[in-house]
Amino acid sequence: MVKPDGVQRALVGEVISRFEKRGLKLIAVKIYRIPTDIAERFYGEHKGKHFYDSLIRYITSGPVVCMVWEGEEAVSVVRAMMGKTNPAEAAAGTIRGDFALHPGRNVIHGSDSEASAKREINLLFNDYELIDYKRIDAEWLVE
Repeated sequence: MVKPDGVQRALVGEVISRFEKRGLKLIAVKIYRIPTDIAERFYGEHKGKHFYDSLIRYITSGPVVCMVWEGEEAVSVVRAMMGKTNPAEAAAGTIRGDFALHPGRNVIHGSDSEASAKREINLLFNDYELIDYKRIDAEWLVE
């Protein structure tokens, strides 16, 4: 997901381009203003932490771009491309390393496991929004 700061800074195309160039397949995308009840369920594991309330206010403050990517080891590939949560620790060449300065405005969210991805996808997308298709370059991406 490109967070509100990434949308406002016009980084959506850059993020999508990086994942596509890596070889991941985009199977769902939408611009969305997350309602508070969905945000609370989305970030439920952080409830009670000092940053939870500000996180909920922030993620609901403007539009986000939600995406679902497929590919071999997609979760770990996306996590590596995003960079560390704290942009000061994120390597150059990662999305956060290149575009973010503050942990609270770090441009992008990515699921940390397949289980989290399934839960988050179910919160943000209906089944009919997930498009199954074959990329014509698939045979050149995976052995």
